[in-house]
Amino acid sequence: MNVMAKPPRRLESYAGGTWVAGVSEGVPLLDASTGAPVAFIDSTGVDFKAILAYGREKGGPALRRMSFHERAVMLKALGQALLEKKEEFYALSSATGATRADSWVDIEGGIGTLLSYASKGRRELPNTRVLLDGDVESLSKDGTFSAQHVLSPLQGVAVHINAFNFPCWGMLEKLAPTLLAGVPAIIKPASQTAYLTELMVRRIIDTGILPEGALQLICGSVGDLLDHVEGQDAVTFTGSAATGQRLKTHKAIIGNSVRFTMEADSLNAAVLGLDAAPGTEEFDLFVKEVAREMTVKAGQKCTAIRRVIAPRAYSEALIESLRARLGDTAVGNPADEAVRMGPLASLDQREEVRARIRDLATGAEIVVGDPDNPRVLSGDASAGAFLNPVLLYCDKPGSARAVHDVEAFGPVSTVMPYDTAEEAVDLARRGKGSLVASVFTNDPAFAEEVVLGLAPFHGRVMIGNRISAKSSTGHGSPLPGLVHGGPGRAGGGEELGGIRGVKHYMQRTAVQGTPTMLSAVTGRWVPGAEVRSGGEHPFRKSLAELRIGDQLVTGTRTVTLEDIEHFAQFTGDTFYAHMDEEAAKANPFFDGRVAHGYLIVSFAAGLFVDPAPGPVLANYGVDNLRFLTPVNPGDTLQVQLTCKEINPRANAEHGEVRWDCRVTNQTAATVAQYDVLTMVAKTRE
Repeated sequence: MNVMAKPPRRLESYAGGTWVAGVSEGVPLLDASTGAPVAFIDSTGVDFKAILAYGREKGGPALRRMSFHERAVMLKALGQALLEKKEEFYALSSATGATRADSWVDIEGGIGTLLSYASKGRRELPNTRVLLDGDVESLSKDGTFSAQHVLSPLQGVAVHINAFNFPCWGMLEKLAPTLLAGVPAIIKPASQTAYLTELMVRRIIDTGILPEGALQLICGSVGDLLDHVEGQDAVTFTGSAATGQRLKTHKAIIGNSVRFTMEADSLNAAVLGLDAAPGTEEFDLFVKEVAREMTVKAGQKCTAIRRVIAPRAYSEALIESLRARLGDTAVGNPADEAVRMGPLASLDQREEVRARIRDLATGAEIVVGDPDNPRVLSGDASAGAFLNPVLLYCDKPGSARAVHDVEAFGPVSTVMPYDTAEEAVDLARRGKGSLVASVFTNDPAFAEEVVLGLAPFHGRVMIGNRISAKSSTGHGSPLPGLVHGGPGRAGGGEELGGIRGVKHYMQRTAVQGTPTMLSAVTGRWVPGAEVRSGGEHPFRKSLAELRIGDQLVTGTRTVTLEDIEHFAQFTGDTFYAHMDEEAAKANPFFDGRVAHGYLIVSFAAGLFVDPAPGPVLANYGVDNLRFLTPVNPGDTLQVQLTCKEINPRANAEHGEVRWDCRVTNQTAATVAQYDVLTMVAKTRE
């Protein structure tokens, strides 16, 4: 499929359930390698107030009617459908200047993030529409008044304003947690590469998987969109700090206290350890990592290494090693299979990077590369936005300013020497907050000092060494389960981070009331809430029959000294507190020999378990087990087992049930407290 052979087309916005073209021909978007027009972009004529209303009134209610599991299943189906179309995305991605490897990060990395959130939604979230946050807070001595924090979806729209460097991943890494939270999204891609985002959104809409209004797209300017955002909306921005600050201070965002998350300039640092001398594995790994971060996506990554902090004694060898490695980088048209680094996204972007290199050169010298004379393996050096890797050296980084203030968003890094670990930390901190830093060392003491010094100034810190070399995801790879964001200059925001990212689009609310009322609102039984006991054993009930608050109060069992000794010999647990009366009495917590905690749990199971097959299929765990009162020979145990939470699995014939298990003694003192987790069939056979 030769996408580049097609004539340029006018990009359209997807607004209000239809594809809408701008009223004018629009601004041309050029192939980064050839300078040929790929598309025209224009959003004039789009009713921005209406698309916000459409998302709130159409997309939001449809998503909120779904449970977390249903939305997770939706994300999985969407990710699988996009994977089937990936070659179409790859074909168009080369126009952005991305090689096949670069495009993999953007396209399949983005789809992988979507699928990761689908998996996390099924594994880590309940099959409900509300999340519980923390434990119940008791607010009265008599237990009649309690509180529970809950998280519920915002009832507005998430507006995602994205950068040009990752037209697919940048959209999907924000879209996945947004949709999983139950909030509709409006995507505004950066114009330079919007044609790839538009293609992917078209294929998403074509699947029919998302509810109408769950996803809208703006190709071109956002016009007066932000004038109409409200308190239930959220806005995220990825791009320059100057633009981000302007958006963050928009009158509607300030006036309505709209949630605003920004990822901005980031002067990420990589630190070579004092132990990582030339010839060590860590030195070689460091060279490889710096060169890779300079050349992947032509250095157009928010996580790329901008500052290379190395021991002064190793700096000359480091520069020579980087010179050799960067010199082998074939730059050219990414359609050429021999090319390892493509052009920047546009000619304007190249001029911007050249200007920033000149700024850096006021306090550093260029030691590798010539920014004004690109050398290419293929493509047109004048029409394409080509730039060979440029490495600078700043001999006195402690007194320099530009190297810590200026980001050249391209294949550009600056080497700066240090003499002590404390000085390395100080240099990294001068970036005033970054997305990521990496430390290459095999010395645990050096790692501890530097990582703890860097952590408050970075969203992520990666330690690289010979042990993790084969499995490491690298300095520049944001991962779905880890936070992506950073303090200070980096914007002060967070994205991803697993389920943390979902909660950004939810409101935390403290709900107060009687335990029975809290149970009704949250779908989880709270101690003190109404129960239903007697009748059929709860283990004989399927999910269709079981109700929150169903309770079993068991018979009793007396613990004997023979029980304790038999358990000790049978298991091998002959800890003195169970076997030595004198030693046990000397323990301030015991009055004499005590029963094993796991003996208590075993006896409790013997008291509450119904032995017949089904509907309970399996016991798959115990949560929050605590032993509260010692059990001595002669004590009598009883169990109160209450159905605490019911969590049916989507697309399965079973679900999980959480049972509150309270073991008491003859004085009604709580001996043990824990949650029992079981798999239960949805219906009786």
